[in-house]
Amino acid sequence: MTKYRSRLPQLNGTKLLTDGGLETVMVFQEGVDLPLFAAFHLLNSADGVARMRAYFDRYIPLARQAGTGLLLESVTWRASPGWTARLGLSDDDMARINRDAISFLESVRAAHETEATPMVISGCVGPRGDGYDPGEAMTAAEAETYHAAQIGVLAGTAADMISALTMTNTPEAIGLTRAAQAAGIPVAVSFTVETDGRLPTGQSLGDAVAEVDAATGNGPAYFMINCAHPTHFEAALAGNPRIRGLRANASSCSHAELDNAEELDDGDPVELGGQFAALLRDHPQLTVLGGCCGTDHRHIEQIGLAVKAAA
Repeated sequence: MTKYRSRLPQLNGTKLLTDGGLETVMVFQEGVDLPLFAAFHLLNSADGVARMRAYFDRYIPLARQAGTGLLLESVTWRASPGWTARLGLSDDDMARINRDAISFLESVRAAHETEATPMVISGCVGPRGDGYDPGEAMTAAEAETYHAAQIGVLAGTAADMISALTMTNTPEAIGLTRAAQAAGIPVAVSFTVETDGRLPTGQSLGDAVAEVDAATGNGPAYFMINCAHPTHFEAALAGNPRIRGLRANASSCSHAELDNAEELDDGDPVELGGQFAALLRDHPQLTVLGGCCGTDHRHIEQIGLAVKAAA
């Protein structure tokens, strides 16, 4: 049963921390093999589920310390039909994976949620293609058809919302938003940007937000930025009140540099916390705050301290 689908607390000023970069933690820190960077493989074994539980357990006290809620993101970024098919899985497998991922988060929420620490369950949806390269973008109609399968499954679970992370282009974001609208579940659209603050297509962030809103009747509940460093997007946030969430990379390297890196660049957690503090001062509408690639509980602790100081 959904709890917050009709009343997302982050839309009413409640601050939510997120976790960090689960995939990079598992691969680089814990030595777990995730074929095609698909974290849902963790659901397939008792060891994987135990690792996930231990991982999420690190963030719960950080949210309590910061006086925030927690956005629980499912391990389904690579659980759309094209990616599951590449891994030799069927459509039924795809549906089961998405349902199991939300069921896991339900158990986390049931064990740890309090009135002071609300926990919103988000069904994570990723791009059909590479998260850094738009390649040959789908049309909006193609994107709606493609993403409807996964979003339809997630809409039938206890997920409160959809988070469409690492979107590289507007047609896919438009189609995905329409699929969520048709399924009756709120969606946050999160674009990734290059070092110049523009989408990988070269479009400005402001224009991308305006285009998606115009094509969907302001369909997204809000917009976000993820998989980029604050130094890449701080200027692009100006004049964009529809952006309410940030999941930042630990590293200030470009996407191309990160793609070619053989070791994890985990940046400086304290510095990242300071950068979030500055962003919160300049953009008080931000309510969803956390990490992406290279970040872990150390970074989220510093982000939480910034949120607490800004309260």
